[in-house]
Amino acid sequence: MDMAQIEKLDEKFVLHTYARSKVAFTRGENARLYDIQGREYIDFGSGIAVCSIGHANPSLAQAIAKQAQNLLHTSNLYYIPNQALLAQKLVELYCENITQKPDMRVFFCNSGAEANECAIKIARKYGEGRDAYKIITLDSSFHGRTIASLKATGQEKMHEHFGPFPDGFIYAKDIDDIYNHIDSHTCAVLLELVQGEGGIAPMDKDKIIALSTYLKTKDILLMVDEVQTGIFRCGELFASKVYGIHPDVITTAKGLAGGVPIGAVLTSLIDIFTHGDHGSTFGGNPLSCAAGLETLEILHNLYTNKTLDKTINLFHTQLTSLVDDFPHIFTHKVGLGLMCGLYTQDPALQPLIIAAGLEHGVIVLKSGKGVVRFLPALTITNDEIDEGFARLRNALKSLKN
Repeated sequence: MDMAQIEKLDEKFVLHTYARSKVAFTRGENARLYDIQGREYIDFGSGIAVCSIGHANPSLAQAIAKQAQNLLHTSNLYYIPNQALLAQKLVELYCENITQKPDMRVFFCNSGAEANECAIKIARKYGEGRDAYKIITLDSSFHGRTIASLKATGQEKMHEHFGPFPDGFIYAKDIDDIYNHIDSHTCAVLLELVQGEGGIAPMDKDKIIALSTYLKTKDILLMVDEVQTGIFRCGELFASKVYGIHPDVITTAKGLAGGVPIGAVLTSLIDIFTHGDHGSTFGGNPLSCAAGLETLEILHNLYTNKTLDKTINLFHTQLTSLVDDFPHIFTHKVGLGLMCGLYTQDPALQPLIIAAGLEHGVIVLKSGKGVVRFLPALTITNDEIDEGFARLRNALKSLKN
């Protein structure tokens, strides 16, 4: 099919929930993508942080093919060896360098929104018996598009046109404002340590540590949404480890299986659920967990041999250089690890930069408040970084001053 045929089919048969860029990709190789016409792009978006080990990773492809030749799916009514192994791997990696290693268990699902749904259910069950049902989230947060996770999202525009939502979600302006909303009915605080849709600005570390300590004294759960920040995206397995905190609940998804749909919830509340309290038909099946195991193996190796640190440093150096060389376009750099953003002088520049980048063969994304977002594969090479920024520079030069 050519591009016109694809557009026509999409227009006729696919629900119109996305404003798509006029490009269709057919194959990839690490941080490079190729469209239907064979044109090459450097991908600084990695499927919105999903393709953490790049496109068409040979080891991941082999692991998926091997599992597919044996067994794709059974059911959570039976034991799933890969699921148990992946849960063990996640807990062990989380507990690395922790002196008092907590007991933790994992629930598997298919997405970040489902993981946050599970977290919300954990919080509500935790508060049973003492009439604690309120969950505090932050303005500009994003936690998913299911009914409950959408309600947890602190963006008014996300709440329009969908009728009534579950009660009990409270929105704080910032970390300091959370304390003003805590009462005897509060069961949990749910937050992102770096807001993906809210401008890519990391939370203040000292304030997060203080909040974590305070919530423990009040018997209120701290739940951290690491759907985007997790799986080494921020330089550690979870951003929580960068911040030196130990949340009661961590949700993750995106980069865990390198592109195969999966979500996970890690919690120290190991007995919060009993049989039948929660479930997922596809969650943690043999295929997704095989992909997760291989992805974690690759990323943990990059982490331990310090390749990931070097990649992060080079990427940030390039971002800083862009701010210095294009002060009429960008104000400053934000982010943590390979979850980065550049604030524009004028939010109206954001879509122009993204479109110009695509035209010049480099893919960048958007975030709220006029931020250009960067979420490259963690396996991106130095050559791919240099080439991508060279193309982006050409794109920026093409914009009218």
